[in-house]
Amino acid sequence: MIVTQNLRVLETVRVSSPRKLKTLTPASETAYRTVVDGREQVRNILDGVDKRLLVVVGPCSIHDSKSALEYAGRLARLRERLSERLCIVMRVYFEKPRTTLGWKGFINDPFLNGTYAIEDGLKIARELLIGINNMGLPAATEFLDPYTPQYIDDLITWAAIGARTTESQTHREMASALSMPVGFKNGTDGSLQIALDAMVASQSQHSFLGMDEDGYTAIIRTMGQTHGHVVLRGGKDHPNYATEFVSAAVAKLREAGLRDKIMVDCSHANSGKHHENQIPIFRDLAGQRKAGDESIASVMLESHLHAGNQRLERGCDPASLQYGVSITDACIDWETTEQLLTDAAKTLG
Repeated sequence: MIVTQNLRVLETVRVSSPRKLKTLTPASETAYRTVVDGREQVRNILDGVDKRLLVVVGPCSIHDSKSALEYAGRLARLRERLSERLCIVMRVYFEKPRTTLGWKGFINDPFLNGTYAIEDGLKIARELLIGINNMGLPAATEFLDPYTPQYIDDLITWAAIGARTTESQTHREMASALSMPVGFKNGTDGSLQIALDAMVASQSQHSFLGMDEDGYTAIIRTMGQTHGHVVLRGGKDHPNYATEFVSAAVAKLREAGLRDKIMVDCSHANSGKHHENQIPIFRDLAGQRKAGDESIASVMLESHLHAGNQRLERGCDPASLQYGVSITDACIDWETTEQLLTDAAKTLG
């Protein structure tokens, strides 16, 4: 027999279906109430009904459940304290797009040792999300693999489609099916048009091949995303958080007949990958809001318990990593985060 397929596949390992994994890690009514209420609050902010500023804040990526839960506990208390002016949602990112190679995230390699125990990653991710939502703290994530949402999207309040995938038809179709508001980042080159195109495409109905709750390949027919919006994250040539860039983006959105409420990412190309630069950027954006620019509906910050980042070297012992320090992009520390958000609430008051 002539073999013409799977010539470069080393192994195929089945994982539990989404339905089975959800049965093994059931969420409480408290967790689901957090998700439902959180989504409604985000939708209301994007619709201009809720005048608070949405703040998506947290680690660049999750690599350790213990430090993530400690951070979540602090953030949950801050969310409650500042709730009159800010709607705080925790950034809980499990998947990391890589320009070339590197650690692909907590779901792909949860033990940080190259064993790629993806089923364990999915289970631990669900358990972590349940714990965070049980605190009354909504969670945000970026969806990269189109199969991941079936396992965890019931616990997500806000989702991002990243700069490298916003132009992907697969991710636009996926976004049209997602149950929560979705932010589309501008391209890595700073191009806004791909995010606008993604908004148009995702708000339409689609039919595509996907996976159902029982793990079978299925035709997925969608209603379309009702609360897609743009995320300005800067480009390779310049940042795009300043007033002139925000105004230009809003003008293009209105010209296209799209929602003119935007999120600004204080990190990535806007900060030049220098985590301290997030501080003046965030203050600038709070000032723009105070001056009356309500098109800035949301901001994003990369923050962890401790500042900076550390390298995950191949073959390193995960136990040797510094607790509460990012292993991907550098983050601002908790004390800075708390002060920034507290000051913003006062400014917006």
